[in-house]
Amino acid sequence: MTKILMYSVRDDEKSAIKNWAEKHNVTVDTTNHEFHDDTVDLADGYDGIVIQQRGPISDNDAIYTKLIEMGIKQITTRTAGVDVIDLDAAHAAGLVVTNVPAYSPNSVAEMAVTQTMRLIRNLEIVEKRSDNNDYKLRGPIAREIRTLTIGIIGAGRIGGTAARLFHGLGAKVIAFDPVHHEELTDVLTYVDTKNELLEQADVVDLHVDLNPTSTGLLDADAFNHMKNNAFLVNASRGPVVVTEALIAALQNQEIAGAALDTVEGEAAIFDKDFQGCPIPDKNFNALHAMPNVMITPHIGFYTNMAIQNMVDISLDDVLAIINGEPVQNEFK
Repeated sequence: MTKILMYSVRDDEKSAIKNWAEKHNVTVDTTNHEFHDDTVDLADGYDGIVIQQRGPISDNDAIYTKLIEMGIKQITTRTAGVDVIDLDAAHAAGLVVTNVPAYSPNSVAEMAVTQTMRLIRNLEIVEKRSDNNDYKLRGPIAREIRTLTIGIIGAGRIGGTAARLFHGLGAKVIAFDPVHHEELTDVLTYVDTKNELLEQADVVDLHVDLNPTSTGLLDADAFNHMKNNAFLVNASRGPVVVTEALIAALQNQEIAGAALDTVEGEAAIFDKDFQGCPIPDKNFNALHAMPNVMITPHIGFYTNMAIQNMVDISLDDVLAIINGEPVQNEFK
């Protein structure tokens, strides 16, 4: 019987995995370990693997060759991002790399809209006052979504879905993306440059993948182009924003606030419990201390539909590769 090993499996994924395995008559075993040099041997005896993790696999290219030597033909991540995999090394070893590019655009788009609504209603500030039994009615005054311009950087599957949601709430939506999608022109207007978007937007909403062109996309110069009363929403990837520049922009009141579902260095923080313990990251601590900053542990994807799709799509591709069939989501 075909055997597949899934790394970094959470309890909430196990039901979907069990259902897929029974439907396809495939043995799918799981481990809560990430895929690294010291866990690659767990894959020995399997026909395929699926991973999901926040940090890079390894800086040792031999890990990919080792999979080939085990008889494994592929490496599949059940995420949209593939930056944890050294694509050149994987391809050089002869592995097919697949991802799940659209497990649920709605899940992340809805998270971005939720974060935006909390920011413009100042709910983070109000709730912190309420925690101290301070219920005085005073500023900052909230704004209505229909009075705002939402600037989306990266209007692909997720960004396009967010655009439709924002448009449905009455906001004006503009977008900066090298690819213009004709089917979105009824809900957004494309601008020619990133700075043009930054200068016009009341909320800058990021939906780009992580690659060499998007790393550091929002730096000190970018924040200088934003309105002083504008907000940043990042539900994409942490390194898209230069953390030190964001902290400075917030401290200098160059922008009004931020909602961050992802941060630089999150692999050392997210999915861990630091209750009663210090977090060893001064930049994270600086952001966490600010009353106008919301931080969530990269949960934009975390919905019932997304988890089901991440499991099903990733395993479908692994099985197709094992059987020598065309694959839907190869990342070349």
